[in-house]
Amino acid sequence: MSSPEQKLAGLGITLPTPMAAVANYVPYVITGSLLHVSGQVSADANGLVRGRLGDSLDLAAGQAAARLCGLNLLAQCLAATGDLGRISRVVKLGGFVNAAPDFVDIPQVINGCSDLMVDVFGDAGRHARFAVASPVLPLGVAVEIDGIFELG
Repeated sequence: MSSPEQKLAGLGITLPTPMAAVANYVPYVITGSLLHVSGQVSADANGLVRGRLGDSLDLAAGQAAARLCGLNLLAQCLAATGDLGRISRVVKLGGFVNAAPDFVDIPQVINGCSDLMVDVFGDAGRHARFAVASPVLPLGVAVEIDGIFELG
């Protein structure tokens, strides 16, 4: 059985440096056996991925932005635990999409993150979630996703 880190390597993925909080909150909290990770935005080494789905961004760009959120979630998980192997289950993701009023493919956008969790954690990566549209997100980003993870 491959570890999550081995699965990431097999996918050619190097996790980014965890992002610092931009306001009065912490990036993650561990309580009991749960790791709560604050909302992670669509950003990579080139900066923030900004835009509105159904306006300046299409579905494929939205899914890529959501995948970046997933990578940033995993980076925070690694910072919190020191070993992604400590994660026994992805419990829940909460997805927010910066969307034009007539853009309705919100769940498909958040699949960019959900698919990554399954790729990395297998069946333990299948999770509950919500996916909602918003007329604007912090810093003008395209997508923001938070997560709850069970530690084993």
